[in-house]
Amino acid sequence: MRAVVTRVTHASVTIDGTVRGSIGPGFLILLGVAHGDTEAQAVKLADKICGLRIFEDEVGKMNLGLDAVNGQLLIVSQFTLYGNCKHGRRPDFLAAARPETAVPLYEKFIALCREKGLHVETGEFGADMKVDSLNDGPLTLILDTDTL
Repeated sequence: MRAVVTRVTHASVTIDGTVRGSIGPGFLILLGVAHGDTEAQAVKLADKICGLRIFEDEVGKMNLGLDAVNGQLLIVSQFTLYGNCKHGRRPDFLAAARPETAVPLYEKFIALCREKGLHVETGEFGADMKVDSLNDGPLTLILDTDTL
């Protein structure tokens, strides 16, 4: 599994002109699932992301986690995180898991984050989504379960 985590002041996702999810301060998480990914990887990734301490404390040091700042999560499925641009100019997405694998892992990841007591909003798997965010910092991290 692969995630792009951006610290945001606010973020939202719109589908067919309707806001589907909207958060205040927290993380916008773009989540990709690859062939062979497992529930254990979803657990590991959720633990890592939900435990990140990347908000500034009173002396300006990145030392605070989501819980300390009442942070929220907006989780958006993003199969294009597994796009391969090695050959030619048009990426292929062969490494991305098919929906029958990806949807349950995406939903498991969401459930794991909610179980941690966090407010979680989502997009819709496979939908054409418009994502809007105000990046804070900007601070963006790429996490991959193959390297955690």
